[in-house]
Order: sequence, then structure tokens, then C-alpha cells
Amino acid sequence: MEEILLLLLGLGFIGAFYWTARGPKAAVAESAIEPPAEAQLSEAVLPLGERRVIPESVHQIPRHALDDNAMRVVYRILDAGYEGYLVGGCVRDLLAGKNPKDFDVATSATPEQTEPLFNRARLIGRRFKIVHVRFGREVIEVATFRAGHDTADSGDQSRQAASGMLLRDNVYGNIEDDALRRDFSINALYYNVSDHSILDFANGYPDLLAKRIRIIGDPNERYREDPVRMLRAARFAAKLGFEIEENTAAPIHNLAPLIGKVAPARMFDEVLKLLQTGHGVATLRQLIRFDMFQYLLPGTDRMLDSELYPVETLVDCALRNTDRRLNQGKNVNPAFLFAAMLWYPLVERMAKLEKRSELPPLQRLHEAANQVLGEQIKATAIPRRFSTMIREIWELQHRLPRTDRAEQIMESPRFRAGYDLLILREEAGEDQNGLGAWWTEYQRGNKPPAPRHEPRDEKRKRPRRRRRSSSTPRQDNQS
Repeated sequence: MEEILLLLLGLGFIGAFYWTARGPKAAVAESAIEPPAEAQLSEAVLPLGERRVIPESVHQIPRHALDDNAMRVVYRILDAGYEGYLVGGCVRDLLAGKNPKDFDVATSATPEQTEPLFNRARLIGRRFKIVHVRFGREVIEVATFRAGHDTADSGDQSRQAASGMLLRDNVYGNIEDDALRRDFSINALYYNVSDHSILDFANGYPDLLAKRIRIIGDPNERYREDPVRMLRAARFAAKLGFEIEENTAAPIHNLAPLIGKVAPARMFDEVLKLLQTGHGVATLRQLIRFDMFQYLLPGTDRMLDSELYPVETLVDCALRNTDRRLNQGKNVNPAFLFAAMLWYPLVERMAKLEKRSELPPLQRLHEAANQVLGEQIKATAIPRRFSTMIREIWELQHRLPRTDRAEQIMESPRFRAGYDLLILREEAGEDQNGLGAWWTEYQRGNKPPAPRHEPRDEKRKRPRRRRRSSSTPRQDNQS
């Protein structure tokens, strides 16, 4: 028995000596050689379409940053026998050190195969079919791998206008096809939940490291397919602080008019993404740089260089206010931003109406609002619930000088938005004779003296003529 114990102890010492001599050296060699080689491979430029795998040890996305519901969707798709990956903006933002606004999933399953996998799923879209999987208020968007349109079997899958714009895009393929159908290389990154690596087929990872926005494929062709890609390039440059690559930027000036052919309803959503995501000021600079702002708010763009009104200053103040609120985690209302950005087109239209008609100020405001909003909805459709709020905010600019009716004015559900627009107008340089300060003090419970303001230009009503008493005899004039 003692011999056996001695033998086991001897083997233990030999094993310990062996691993002490070999283990650390192998570990040092592995850590000293392989990670740099992996990093170099991750940064190398590969032929378009060639698979690059970036291991977790290189990309270092923390697993706790991944959305639980999005992971549930991917695992359910994998369990059903299909491919599934986190894709696009969520991967891009995590690599850039930002919090993704939402998480999207790409899969080999068709929309018709994906929908039955989930209890709360809905297939939407005709031009571009996708599945929305709902978890309470959160929605995970699931899209099928797309392929090139030369592989389409019928017009039901793919349809293209004479200008090159895609009218239908439901041609399905594999992950390599899908990567090359995406707009920018930094959006063609796929997070593999099986081994937590990232797949890259379009040199998106080196572009992201270089802070470069580069379109996949021929820029002219890709912009003609979907003109909104030009707006997205400006948005990503502003949001991420990246530079738009030279060949990607070159055609934008010439092709920007194609944005005017995009459906107004879609353009409204794009305006919100551009100006209400916390980087509105930087995005505006990019839009003006590439002459694209005129296709979003044509009336405002036309007046940016006005010498009569501080249009650009007010737009800048409104966007800074919006960015600040969003960065503080506060809500913003699209109606307020539109009311601010269209304020001076409204003022200009009211001035023209004053010269051509004898309408009283309030009716003139209503008529000008009809004309300004009528022009705007040709570019970006504004839902009625927002257009009604815009009108109410504008009308409050007419009512706020009536400080003698302060209590009644404050009962308006749009009072706070109207007050905020008044403050922004003063910040932009309008002289309101201290009206904004008066309302600020009044809301604090003080009753400051009424501010001096110009009299209204409404026609004075004639004083009512007093009727003669029947007991008073009428006296005729005598010559």
C-alpha cells in the first residue's frame, strides 16, 4: 500500500514538473504571437465578398451589451434549423462604443418561415418584406438574406424604375449575397452568437477602425437604387464622427435631386432619423454640405441666407435644444421641431398675405399655415396629429403677447411648446421686448409688469353709437 502511495506521489511530482516547464512557455508563445496576427488579419483589406472572421478576443464586444430579446430571437431561429445573426447598426454601434438604439436580425429563413416561429410576430412590407417580433414595447426586426436582382425569378420578387430606384426588393440569397446588398461596409457586419465572433464580407471592420464610411459597390448605381442612402451617409458621418470616403461622396451632389422622388411618407421617417436622434446639428451641417437639405424642408432651405430673418440661427437653436433633450433622456415631439424650422417661412408668407389681403392677423396666420404646410407635405408627409400641433404652436405665438389673458393661455395643452418656441425666437435674435422673460417669471408665480409690445394692426372697431332716448326730442339743425 505504501509503495502504491509513493508511486502516485512520484507521478504527481513528475506531472507538476512537466506542466511547470511546458505550460507557461506555451501560453506565453500563444498570447505573444496569435493576437497580433489576428488583429493584423482583421485590419487587412480583403477582396470584396471574402469572409473575414474577427474573434471575440479582437473585437471585444462585451456580452452583457447584447440585447436579451434579440438573442432569444436568434437562438429560436437557430433551433429551427436556419442561420441567424445580429446584423447592421447594432454591431456597428457596439464596435464604435455606442449604445445601439435597436437590434436587427438577419436569417436564411424566408419571412413566411420566420413568422410562425414566434407568438407575437407580424410580417410587414411589400417593397421589402420583413418580420417584426414584439417583446412588450420592444420590436426586433428580422430580415431574410437578400441577393442581387439578376437572380430574380419574377417581378413579384424584384422591380426597378427607369431611374434605377428599387420598387421591390425580395430576392433572397445567402449571407455572402446579403452582405454585398447592404448599403455601407460598416453596416455589413454579422455577430455570430455561436462563437461570439464577427463575420465581415465587405471590409467593414477595417473601415470602422479607420472611421470611414464607404458604400458597397458602384456609388452611382447604389444611390440610384435607393436615394435615401445619400441621406444615410450624412447621418452616419454626423452620428459616428466618421469621414465619407471620397468615391462614396463624389456623386452625391449630382444625384441629390433623386431624393425628391422618394415617397413623402418615407421621407418623414427619414427626417426624424436625421434630426431627432441626438446629432441634429452635425447632421444639418452634412445635409447643407451636400445640398440635400432642400429636399427635406424646401421652404426653410430657401431662406437660410435671408437678411430679413435669422432663419439659420433659429434652426440651429432648435436642433441644439432637441439634441440636448435627447442626450438628457427626455422626450421630443416632431411637431415642435417642424414648428420651429418652418416658423420663418410662415412669417414670410404672412407678410405677403398682409400686402395682398385685408385679413385680420389670426386669419392671416391660418391661411399662411395652410400654404406652408401644403408645400412641406409634398416633400415630407406630416401626419395630421402633428400638423394640428404645429398649427396650435404657431397660433400661440399670436396669443402669447396678450399677457392680460395669461391664465387662459396657460390652459392650452400646447402652452409649453409655444413658450419654448418664443424663447428660441428670442435666442435667435428676435426682439420681443422681454416677453419671454415675462412668461418665465409668471410661471414661477410672480406677476411682473406687462411687457411693452407693439399694438396689433387689427382694425379698430367703431365705437358703438348710443341710441337716443325716446323722451329726448329730436333737434333739427338750423341754418
